[in-house]
Amino acid sequence: MPGDSTKSVHEAEPFDERTGSLTTPIYETSTFGFAKAADVPVAVAGFGEKGYTYSRWENPTVVTLEKKLAAFEHGGVGAAFSSGMAAISTAVFAFIKKGTHVLGIKDLYGGTYALLHDILPELGFGTTLVESSDFNALEGGMKKSTGIVYIESPTNPTLKLVDIQKAAKLAHSNGAVLMVDNTFASPINQNPLDFGADVVLHSMTKYINGHADLIAGAAIADKANSHKIKMMRRDFGGTLDPIPAWLILRGMKTMAIRVRQQNATAMALAEFLSTHRKVTAVNYPGLKTHPQHQLAKKQMKGFGGMLSFEIRGTTRDAMRFTESVKTATLAASLGGVETLVSQPYNMTHAQMSAKERAETGIPETLVRVSIGIEDVEDLLGDFKQALAAV
Repeated sequence: MPGDSTKSVHEAEPFDERTGSLTTPIYETSTFGFAKAADVPVAVAGFGEKGYTYSRWENPTVVTLEKKLAAFEHGGVGAAFSSGMAAISTAVFAFIKKGTHVLGIKDLYGGTYALLHDILPELGFGTTLVESSDFNALEGGMKKSTGIVYIESPTNPTLKLVDIQKAAKLAHSNGAVLMVDNTFASPINQNPLDFGADVVLHSMTKYINGHADLIAGAAIADKANSHKIKMMRRDFGGTLDPIPAWLILRGMKTMAIRVRQQNATAMALAEFLSTHRKVTAVNYPGLKTHPQHQLAKKQMKGFGGMLSFEIRGTTRDAMRFTESVKTATLAASLGGVETLVSQPYNMTHAQMSAKERAETGIPETLVRVSIGIEDVEDLLGDFKQALAAV
């Protein structure tokens, strides 16, 4: 089996036999013509395998991306979306019906938290969110009506882990599906399908594309579950356009190289921060002091480019740090080539109340860091001078 860098370049993208092009063509069309009327129903039912009908359903550029994604997540079928939240919400609605209960964890991306905590209950669906690192709480939250177990691992922004294999067994014992948001880890560092997950979700805006220049999402599952998701996508309409699909294919060619460097730099920065007098805590699964370090070693191939840490002091001290960085940038999002810092309480998790953030372990002094591909010496120097300004 080829390695990740080889797959990044070549998977699902042989050179075009008609023209010799080394890059996938952009099929920027809304609809597709037919010479024979009998071919229409075959194309409609074929999901791009036996012809194309309409780009909201399937598009050849997008399908190429979906095949590449499926290969990186070790099997299954990919479904590309216009945003990460489009992928998440469509996948969730594909597996719920009247009376379905959804079990999740508290440590979730803000948009996902709003979906599970606010939107679904308003629509009459029962939901339960439990402490992420307490598997007993996850077991206790199961009901006969639970149809979805939804987790992130590592979590955003506290970098807690959930045992994916145990969560899958728990879900399946109840006839439920396990959905895993794998955005923080990336498919280079972790493959939840290998541990029994049913649906893997990504914000492709982040590590998969890696260049902070588009919005996209993905869901990867086996053929049957992917079919459910794609049928819901046809109706919800969150399909990815061919141009950003092509840009993601281009971005993926360097994904393995980018992620490996981000892993190494994140480890160096986490070690530096863990000994700094103005830092009270560092959340990074690669540190031996992380309470779930052994679980990280079990289910992750690399520890990722994301970390968070708590500033010793006040909210204003944390703000002063984020304002003082020079190589890094104060901005939302993650997974790109540039290093970003933010305070989750007023950015990614602003939807949560102060009480909910406190219960989830998100103080106002918490700083989230997305490591880019800058030289590690420059980033260490930047964080050192920014901490001196606190």
